[in-house]
Formats: sequence, structure tokens, C-alpha cells
Amino acid sequence: MSIWTRIAEIIAALRQGESLASIFDRLRTPPERSVAFAIAVIALGAKMAKADGQVTRGEVAAFREVFTIPPEEEANAARVFNMARTDVAGFEDYARKIAAMFGGEKGPLCDLMEGLFHIALADGDYHPAENAFLKRVAEIFEIDARAFARLRARFVPDCEPDPWDVLGVTPDEGRDAARSAWRAIVRETHPDRLAARGLPEEAMKLAESRLIAANRAWERIEAGQGHAMAPGGEGNRA
Repeated sequence: MSIWTRIAEIIAALRQGESLASIFDRLRTPPERSVAFAIAVIALGAKMAKADGQVTRGEVAAFREVFTIPPEEEANAARVFNMARTDVAGFEDYARKIAAMFGGEKGPLCDLMEGLFHIALADGDYHPAENAFLKRVAEIFEIDARAFARLRARFVPDCEPDPWDVLGVTPDEGRDAARSAWRAIVRETHPDRLAARGLPEEAMKLAESRLIAANRAWERIEAGQGHAMAPGGEGNRA
């Protein structure tokens, strides 16, 4: 059974007048987490699209880049999007239920944030309302400001991402800390780790982009292209 078939079944089972947000109270264990992740990205993506006042073709197309949606299942994906967009429940209610669904685990919540950033930048413009939306969702997910800045640096093309920000360390911590952070990202983006977190196979390309960004950041730091190294922070080559 595909995740889209399961999504259709879950939507059909909603009682009259029941909010889409109630779904997140039920889907807390594998393999339902993959279904929940897909619904969460689409639902929060719909709320974000509403936040900047318009839904562009680029944003809708971005869902197809995050997920492989078979033509026969597009109606089910569109139904989730429209239900979330028109639901009277606010995006904060959605975000809280999603955080509770994943038990506060930062891995899948960061994966979800990556999907939202991808959708926000799909039209080539990062609207202030989208930034405020994503920042608030990150706060509800208890993703700290530093981690949020690291995500933003990767996705928002207003400047060359600082390699230290990408890895989540500072120049004062030195090259050893940067190398450790890089290795941690390599471990966390292994397909087996991602599958264990409940990330759908269709969405693993987001983790691939994270790994590419981390590799580039470490290469720049190793080559001395980042900020000045702290004294004694040279370390050994990996």
C-alpha cells in the first residue's frame, strides 16, 4: 500500500466536522510516521502558502519535488493541501500537534523544516511572512535559533552560506569541532538512519542536499576558506 493510498483512507475516515489536525493525534508509530510526515509537510506547506497571501505554481510543484506523487494520487495530495489551507485551525495548532506526534524528536522535525524551506523558495522569492512563519514553527518544534539560522543559510540565496553556520559550530570552536559536526551529519543522513526516523523514501532527497551542503562546508573550512581559525583549532585532517 502506498502512502498516498493510506492518506486517502485516513482522510475518508475523518468524522464530519473533524479537523485535519486531529490526524496528528493518531499517527505516532511506524509505519504510520511516513504517512504522517507526508501529511505534515503538505499541511504546513499549505498554511505557509496562505501566510504570504498566494499559492504559486512553483510552491505546488515543489511538493512534487519533495514527494513522488503518482498522477492517480494527485487528487489525494491536493485534498490534504486544500483541507489544511481552509481549516480554521491555525498553523501553530498544526505545529504543536506535529511536534507531539514525533515526541519532540529533533531529527524528523528538522527534516520537515527542510521540506518547508524547499517549498518556500520554490518560487525564487523568500517572503518576510514565510520567514516569520518558519521561525515560529521552529520555535514550536523547539529548534533553537542557531539551528534555524543554519537551515536558513542553506536555503535562502541572499548570501554565500557561512561554512561554520552550515555545520552549526563557530570559528572559536576550531576545526576539530567542525570536522566532528560534519561527521555527525554524514552519519545522520545515512539512508538507514533516515528510514528509522520515519522519513518517506520520496523525501530522502532533502537529506541528500543537506549532506552536499555539509560536505562543501567542510571542504571550505579544511581549505581555510572560512573565517579565521581559532588558535590551536587546526586539528588533524579527516
